[in-house]
Amino acid sequence: MQAGVPISLVMPGIRLNFALVMIMKLNREILRLSVPAIISNVTVPLLGLCDTAIAGHLKADSFIGAIAVGSMMLNVTFWLFGFLRMGTTGMTALAFGSGDERGVRRIFTRAFILGLMIGMTLLIVGGMLRDGLLSVISPVGEVRSLASRYYSLCLISAPAILATTAVQGWLFGMQTTFLPMVISISVNIINIAASLSLVFGFRMGFIGIAYGTMTANWVGLILALVLARKRASGRLWCSWREIWSDGGLKRFFSVNTDIFFRSGCIMAVSLSTTAIGARLGELTLATNAVMMQFFHFFSFFMDGFAFTAEALTGRFAGASDFPMMKRCRRRLIVWSAGMAVVFFLIYAFLSPEIVGFITDSSAVRANVGQYRLWLMLIPPLTVAAFIYDGFYIGLTATRQMLVVTIVASVAFFAIAFLHPNGLGLPDNNGLWMAFLTYLSVRGGLLALWGRRVFSPEFILHIKKSRST
Repeated sequence: MQAGVPISLVMPGIRLNFALVMIMKLNREILRLSVPAIISNVTVPLLGLCDTAIAGHLKADSFIGAIAVGSMMLNVTFWLFGFLRMGTTGMTALAFGSGDERGVRRIFTRAFILGLMIGMTLLIVGGMLRDGLLSVISPVGEVRSLASRYYSLCLISAPAILATTAVQGWLFGMQTTFLPMVISISVNIINIAASLSLVFGFRMGFIGIAYGTMTANWVGLILALVLARKRASGRLWCSWREIWSDGGLKRFFSVNTDIFFRSGCIMAVSLSTTAIGARLGELTLATNAVMMQFFHFFSFFMDGFAFTAEALTGRFAGASDFPMMKRCRRRLIVWSAGMAVVFFLIYAFLSPEIVGFITDSSAVRANVGQYRLWLMLIPPLTVAAFIYDGFYIGLTATRQMLVVTIVASVAFFAIAFLHPNGLGLPDNNGLWMAFLTYLSVRGGLLALWGRRVFSPEFILHIKKSRST
């Protein structure tokens, strides 16, 4: 320090430099976790897309229809068990942040075994599930027969899919999104290679697609275990006695139960949105399918930041580093707001071009143009729901998430089932108002409840409940 320079003038500069360094480090950490997670999200639809593409070269429209119906049935079956990923991430991140290696092993073993058990249960009740879903979707003729067979064969990999989901959640909690990305990409590559070989090389035809998908999922489980072992600092598994010990077992099932029922509410809203759109006519159904692609595309990016929020929030909360958790939360909100602005501008100025890329139908393109405002509002109205979900999952504040989702769902159904002209709006405008209100209420209530959930007292209570 130069002579004669008062220390009172130097200290603000030091504090400013320290703050800038911390912001840069946090931004690098956020991008390190978010970018691979976004890539993983983008690859998820590719599994169904590659099956559809292969079916499209079998010279029968019924094959494409069967893949579409079968994939929808599988998505409905597995989506409710997303708690295996989310609950595992939050609990693992808290244990990792507090340096609890035994807790990390217990969570991994419990989640993995739970995934296998649920998968085996699905195999047992698979016939009833298949028949029930086919009754709801109501495909006809050859499409029904092929979809039934495709679903039954793919369901054989249910234990592998759900156990892999648990492993990926554990890896997120262990502060790596790169390894889950490797798993997702590898499963897609294996699926493409196996399906092409079985369909065209071994001339198994349509059914070879199902066997290829099933093979990819089981190989994916083996790869997930190998990568989890690589990430573990010590032993990966806990003993059988530890599984049933008091160390957080009650909390483990409480968190997963909350997320299960929350997923049920979200599925009810999603299915109702599709069903109401279908009752408004084929053109409206097709229009909404295209518009939903805008929502899904935004969600691919926002879920990447939400996964990062889960990992970092849980880690800093587990370490009781409340100042760092607060900085992290602010940075992630800034990143999320930035993404919302970017997508708002893209949807505002480029939506006709995007719609043209999705469909060649002039009627659908013209109809989507009437709802352009809703497309523009998707990013700003839904961004809070995504990022605050991440914060809450990282803290395992799942009961609060469940309550908020129930309230938001009630808001959706209240608006959706108002008289069509009750608000002076066309029917589909009312439906989109209900859907975006539901997401806005979710994000808004989570943000309002955040002051209590992010408090040191609440976090210490959560940490204490992990061991009781």
